[in-house]
Parts: sequence; structure tokens; C-alpha cells
Amino acid sequence: MDVAGRHPIRVGVVGPCGAGKSTLIGGLARAGWRCSHIAQEHSYVPHMWQRIASPDYLIFLRASFPTCTRRRNLNWLEADYAEQMHRLAHALQHADLVIDTDNLTPEQVLKSAREFLDRVA
Repeated sequence: MDVAGRHPIRVGVVGPCGAGKSTLIGGLARAGWRCSHIAQEHSYVPHMWQRIASPDYLIFLRASFPTCTRRRNLNWLEADYAEQMHRLAHALQHADLVIDTDNLTPEQVLKSAREFLDRVA
């Protein structure tokens, strides 16, 4: 931990809109982890997540089109979701941890992420 009580490791979080990125980042930050919300789903540059955040560990939150749409009350097409997943393919391929959030509560997602980070950090 640094003098501010934060973990020295930087954690990047990616996933489609509505997967739970902001919620997970908030929980990890409250626990002292340094996190970056990487909006890779909006970028055409496949490795943007590496350039912008350069995380020590990358967590990919996966969620289905129906789940993302319901959570965020999104007015989008399945093609929009498919495009986000296409833009996220490089990050998914390089993720250190993938959590499927469809059937998990925010607390369960946070628990999975923290257990992983406690093991590797």
C-alpha cells in the first residue's frame, strides 16, 4: 500500500455497456485498489486499453445483450452490442480475469475480482 492506503497495482476494467464496470471499479477503489475504467467498447483501436491505462491486471466483465439492455435501460440494437464486443475482442483475449456478470450480484462480482487480485498481487 502507498501512503494514501492504495494498492500499488493498477487494475483495468473493460466490458460492454451495462456489464458492471463502474460498480466494480467503485467497490475495488473503496478497498484501496487503483483502477482504470477503460472505455475500450467505444474505440476502434484494439489495443487502446494497453496504451491509455497500461494496467498490471485486466479484468473483463462479460454480460449478454439482454442483461446489458435491462441494466442500463439502453435503447440499442443487438448489432450495436455485437460491435462493442468486436471492439473488445483484443481486451478479452488478453484479460487476466473474465467474469460473466449475467447471473451475479454486484457483491459477487466484487468478491470474484478481489479473490483474484488477492491471489495474484
